[in-house]
Amino acid sequence: MNYYLAPLEGITTYIYRNAYHSIFTPVDKYFTPFLVPKQKKGLSSREKNDVLPEHNQGLFLVPQLLTNRPEDFIRTAGVLGEYGYEEINLNLGCPSGTVTAKGKGAGFLAHPTELNRFLDEIFSKLTIRISIKTRIGMEDPDEFETLLKLFNQYPLEELIIHPRVREDFYSNLPDEAVFAEALQNSVNPVCYNGNIFSAQDFRKLRGKFPRLSSVMIGRGVIANPDLCRECMADAASSETSGFTAGKPESREAEKKELYRRFHDRIYREYQELLSGERNVLFKMKEIWSYMIQSFSDYEAYAKNIRKSETLREYEAAVHALFREQGVISNGRLSF
Repeated sequence: MNYYLAPLEGITTYIYRNAYHSIFTPVDKYFTPFLVPKQKKGLSSREKNDVLPEHNQGLFLVPQLLTNRPEDFIRTAGVLGEYGYEEINLNLGCPSGTVTAKGKGAGFLAHPTELNRFLDEIFSKLTIRISIKTRIGMEDPDEFETLLKLFNQYPLEELIIHPRVREDFYSNLPDEAVFAEALQNSVNPVCYNGNIFSAQDFRKLRGKFPRLSSVMIGRGVIANPDLCRECMADAASSETSGFTAGKPESREAEKKELYRRFHDRIYREYQELLSGERNVLFKMKEIWSYMIQSFSDYEAYAKNIRKSETLREYEAAVHALFREQGVISNGRLSF
């Protein structure tokens, strides 16, 4: 099984990726938060900083582009190719209203004729490998039958499917029936993305789709950075014992130490990179909005972290959390 870290805007920056890769179980591929090519300016300085090879050494990183203009995709792919990247990912999944209103992200799925022209042009002019991360439609899962036929016309490196329509955002359950049809009928390799929050979720997914060879995990890993190791351990045990759930592996103390090292590294590097306490706090609070769920009795501590207005207040709240609460092994998450 291949494991990928999904991109989350504002969170999975190169600072986060490098800390994760060195402290927790590395994944096979990392994807950047989407880059938005400008017609004349190209990438922003922040985006360039995130994809610089010297900031991503030892990682298999796939830059993700958000655009509906083939010329912008082609030009930016050329720049990324010069950096040494071997694969570019097209974002057809972002459900944000400001994105879809412009016909980008999941909004592009509502225009299959234009999408076909876009893909025809970029595949005719580029040799770099291209993958797609997509939802199954804008409003109705039945849209994906047409979309899959469109995708099948092109030699994708991989088709990463989040089996929700745009109108779902992140509510409702992923549509496993549509994903099953995609897995059976896609001529390109397929990766699953969506609602993997525990090793139990992963086990159920493997039971339903034994042919599945790749998974992309986002919110689950941000909340529990040890999740991929837990999934790998569950998969390894199932090879000899079937899918019978045993007693969860107990490693809370070790996880707590890893979480502390992880937090401290990211916190230190953001202080070195960003100017002003407010910017550092904003970054750390974004991460804690997910990761806090891995701790026992976390509600009061989450409130104190959110209310922090200075780094001193923030450090006191985080120190109290690590001192007084434990990290739950293989716990359930909710979003």
